[in-house]
Amino acid sequence: MCVPVLLSTTMASPSITPDPKLAEQLVLAEFFHLSLSKALRRVTHPDVLHTLNELITVETAHLAFWQKFFNLDLNELNLGRRVKLSVMMFVCKLFGSTAVHLVLEAIEVHGVRKYLALWQEYQGQALGEALRGILMDEFKHEDVLVTELTKRKINPERIRNIFLGLNDGLVEILGAVSGFFGAFGSATMVLIAALTTAVAGALSMAAGSFLALSSEKEVKTTELARKVFLGEESEITPMEESPLGSAVVVGVAYITGALVPVLPVLVGAKDALFSVFTAGLMVILVSTVLSFLSGMDVKRRIVLNLAIITVAVSVSYGIGVLAKNLWGISV
Repeated sequence: MCVPVLLSTTMASPSITPDPKLAEQLVLAEFFHLSLSKALRRVTHPDVLHTLNELITVETAHLAFWQKFFNLDLNELNLGRRVKLSVMMFVCKLFGSTAVHLVLEAIEVHGVRKYLALWQEYQGQALGEALRGILMDEFKHEDVLVTELTKRKINPERIRNIFLGLNDGLVEILGAVSGFFGAFGSATMVLIAALTTAVAGALSMAAGSFLALSSEKEVKTTELARKVFLGEESEITPMEESPLGSAVVVGVAYITGALVPVLPVLVGAKDALFSVFTAGLMVILVSTVLSFLSGMDVKRRIVLNLAIITVAVSVSYGIGVLAKNLWGISV
């Protein structure tokens, strides 16, 4: 299948540079996407090569257009993007086709959101018209191509849920560990209390996921049966996701995240400092993955989550200390 490149004729405007930094970012972004697609051809299965070649055709046209539009001939990635490319390729080599499809979908989401935001800002200007043409290409071609890949191979929502479960377990049990240290001061008591809380939390999360999916499945099954009985066409499709399987995934993800702040105590930490440090590093990693997969701003997500655990730790520790002083807890 040949994918025509839909760059509007209105985009053929004189070379202008409304913002040199923005011009550089747009050119380098397309060059990065093109470089990534070319590199992915070396680590993916043969059945994906055709789709990647189609994406490369579109991205090559986009790069050439932006270079001409801004009269900016950049053909080398900066250091930050080279590092980003190396990390993505390492992950794709490590995890194979699943990672390749996740990366392609995430890149698509980020690209569309970035162009939409810029188009809203520059409507009525030459750059806005240029962005309109690029967005039409994104919506009509790249989105279709990437969706074909992800539908065949993976469920991105399941991957996101795994990382959300990790994040929930990590933040909640970090707060609990901090509060227990403030109240008890004994590593042994903190460990017992934290592990008990983590197990209870994991079971609660798993049960909630099981009940929610079971209810949704029952409703869909009934509605589908009603449509069949009445001879009506239905766009409802039976749920393929198993409620029990989903519950296991959510529970395991939660307990895995919960173990991050508990491990320092398990190996001998006497206060919450090491748990906070370990959890902070993990929050940065999880936030980076979540924001990338969801198309969110990575820096904003990291700052937001770090602020959340700072508040959680401060409030929990303060409550623990207050409880110790008020009720004279001693271990």
